[in-house]
Amino acid sequence: MATDDFFRARLDGMVDPRHPLAVLGRRMPWSEIEASLAPLFARKARMGKSREDADMFGPTLVVAAGGVSRAGRPRLPIRLMVSLLYLKHAFNESDESVVERWSENVVWQLFSGMEY
Repeated sequence: MATDDFFRARLDGMVDPRHPLAVLGRRMPWSEIEASLAPLFARKARMGKSREDADMFGPTLVVAAGGVSRAGRPRLPIRLMVSLLYLKHAFNESDESVVERWSENVVWQLFSGMEY
């Protein structure tokens, strides 16, 4: 099992491949899940509000808050979000505790699609 990065170890080399979450992670139809959820998370164009504004040349009509906003940080992968929701409900965790346990648990990270 070769690693692409000399200084990082692959998660699939650290986890027993027979672990229930490792098996479930391989058997889940992740591409179908992502394809069905991607349109719900896509950035949508907002209808702007027209308002009158005055400038040097007199009153003009301005459209405010319209279009697609590029503000904010990029979204996380859908597989990560779905797997965190599954782990939260399967192990009866809160939002904060599932993130804490995820950062410490190699099996959970592999289930979520992480490689390193």
